[in-house]
Amino acid sequence: MPLRLNDTRSGEQRPLEPVGDAVTIYLCGLTTSDPAHLGHARAWVHTDVLHRWLVHRGYDVRHVENFTDVNEKIVARVGEDGASEAAVGRHYVAEFLRDMRALRLERATVYPRVTEHVPEVIEMVETLLEEGYAYESGGSVYFDVTSFPDYGELSNQDVEELEAQGPEDEQAEKRHPADFALWKADGVDPTEIVEHQHEDAADPEDACATAQTWDSPWGEGRPGWHIECSAMATTHLGDTFDVHVAGEDLVFPHNENEIAQAEAATGQRFTNHWLHVGLLESGDEKMSSSLGNFYTVDEAIERFGIDVVRTFLLSATYSEKQTYSEAALEEATERFERLERGYERAVDLADSPDSGTKVHDDVLHDAVTDARESFSEAMNDDLNTREAFAALLELTAAVHEHCDEHERADYGGLRAAIDVYEDLGGDVFGLDFGGASEGTVDLVEKLVKLVLELREQEREAGNYERADELRDELDALGVTVEDSEDGPGFRL
Repeated sequence: MPLRLNDTRSGEQRPLEPVGDAVTIYLCGLTTSDPAHLGHARAWVHTDVLHRWLVHRGYDVRHVENFTDVNEKIVARVGEDGASEAAVGRHYVAEFLRDMRALRLERATVYPRVTEHVPEVIEMVETLLEEGYAYESGGSVYFDVTSFPDYGELSNQDVEELEAQGPEDEQAEKRHPADFALWKADGVDPTEIVEHQHEDAADPEDACATAQTWDSPWGEGRPGWHIECSAMATTHLGDTFDVHVAGEDLVFPHNENEIAQAEAATGQRFTNHWLHVGLLESGDEKMSSSLGNFYTVDEAIERFGIDVVRTFLLSATYSEKQTYSEAALEEATERFERLERGYERAVDLADSPDSGTKVHDDVLHDAVTDARESFSEAMNDDLNTREAFAALLELTAAVHEHCDEHERADYGGLRAAIDVYEDLGGDVFGLDFGGASEGTVDLVEKLVKLVLELREQEREAGNYERADELRDELDALGVTVEDSEDGPGFRL
């Protein structure tokens, strides 16, 4: 069965037919101004599973996810998360990459930053001006939405009914209220960041003095928000690529504007499949940084563990909204523990003298076959992770039934079940069955830190021999102590 994916633009589900040798994916990344939360992680994890499922099916994958490191909201964090816009951006890029690794996301092929791609942005803007899709006004450049016949197709809107885009001070420079900025003259106005600043932020004037600008044919300025993704996507994936993933809150204006810019500049269809991830809601509101109603990725992993977070996020299909609640996380915890217990029972019994190679349980073998088929059918049906999870749970029930009702176990059947857990639950869903839990790792680190504190106390008391013994004992356990001016550290 071919993999069929939805396309928001056409409203149809169609087979994925790669335009090149590899499946090409672009995910609209985060603005580097606030910590990543579970709502962001939802888009990350579903894109990760798309990547993993494609690899499982034998495709090569070229996966691009950007970081927007030029934005007024980043300038608003100056003094709080860094001494300049560039420093704040660097701070959050490091945080996002750490969170991605913590969630076991497959590495993207490239993580482009806007600051690295300003030449490509300028080149695309120049092309749009030459082709008559854009115009210069007051040192800024705007896209003329009336010049692009398909404008509004993605979001099903009529150009003449659109509300104005951009801040009020831009309206006098624009021909049409819905025209949007491709290039913004000068730097950042302090009045643009005040509402986004926190208590510890720098003075608005001082913060804006650190805003990055670049020289261009239209004078000193900064890229518009929407042009950045068009430039980065086409730079790394070509004029037409296979799949563009984004949160559903980006359909308009961001994704609509991406299409207009890219297709006007290249004359080619921008992407063949628009996959929009439904919002994660807390109560009746979407989970967002601005509302403050969220768990950061770091907090969620610390409280629930990686596997429960991934299980929770994959329990609903990517295209539907999902509601965060304590009850939903508890249910995800129970679901993962059921799968893990099924895997552990299969492993324990298969590796015991109670399993035999001449024992054959038709029910177990049928359950393994059904699980693989049902999982594949669900994933090929627009990545229906909810139904794919149900297939793994059905297999788990069969594993428990086999373990409970047979004195002699079917080694071949158990081995096949273990392969399903590891291939589909592990390689595709990114779950770790039977491994050391995050809680166990955390406990080990706390115990090592406790021993290091005792070692420091011995050194301060002049008991250097005992301090050396503690270091040697840790070393024998595989813990390398690293002394520095800032105090002792360690590597496991």
